[in-house]
Amino acid sequence: MKYDSIIIGHITMDINTDSDGVTVKQEGGAVLYSSASAFALGHRVAAVTKLPEKDKDRLNALKLDKEDVFCTYCESPSNMVNIYLTPDRERRNSTCSSVGTPFNADDLPETDTEIYHFAGLVFGDFDGGLIKAAAEKAKVAVDVQGFLRHVNRENGSMYFEDWAEKKELLPYIHFLKTDAAEAEILTGTADRKKAAEIMYSWGAKEIVITHNTEVLVYDGKQVYACPIRARNLSGRTGRGDTTFAAYICERLYKDIPSSLLTATATVSLKMETPGPFGGTREDVEKYINEFYKDII
Repeated sequence: MKYDSIIIGHITMDINTDSDGVTVKQEGGAVLYSSASAFALGHRVAAVTKLPEKDKDRLNALKLDKEDVFCTYCESPSNMVNIYLTPDRERRNSTCSSVGTPFNADDLPETDTEIYHFAGLVFGDFDGGLIKAAAEKAKVAVDVQGFLRHVNRENGSMYFEDWAEKKELLPYIHFLKTDAAEAEILTGTADRKKAAEIMYSWGAKEIVITHNTEVLVYDGKQVYACPIRARNLSGRTGRGDTTFAAYICERLYKDIPSSLLTATATVSLKMETPGPFGGTREDVEKYINEFYKDII
């Protein structure tokens, strides 16, 4: 079996409270949202995760076939508490009530893939050696959140710090994803285009930066951008994960503009409904024809 992408990360149990005070408990995590969007577009993807055996019901939240889910039982689960401060969910206070057991090379399945996608949640989910080992076998895709977001082990509060190993490890990374705030932490500039150019100069081959207005891609030659056109933001959670997984899998078969359009339309449609993307490629194509006529 050869996959387009093997996505590695924890399935969290999230307790989310909206700005209006409504609280919902549900599964979350980058591996959940990422695998859903790539799978919905028809790509062959697998999920690699770790859970205590008592929490194995979380696996049911994945939209993948059971044979494409690789789970190792472990000691500690990943649990999050999110309090959203604004209706658009752009601002939130997050705490990590339990840090998941880290991943190591033994957790990766013995199967071929075009991409290893590291969908981490907090610093410590992966170490640099795992990225280097994966890069020897396939293209590496990294969501930088898992290397910038740290957890205060005393109270569970989370904070962001620069990635000390960035210049050492970016040359091993083909696809690098950040949001606008993370790009500024890494590079020191709020200009997304300049930030992408800096990260490219450090060795990453293709930079994806998400923002509430658009998705930007830079390949060292040209900056591409596509607007987000969601009609509402009820499904804001998982924006970056949905975008990145869709984009990198599309890039295996298409050029940057086509891949970017499909990924941005996918996340725009997904943001209109809470939870992982549950549509199809046909739904995305219909959305493109309706809302991206000026681009196609």
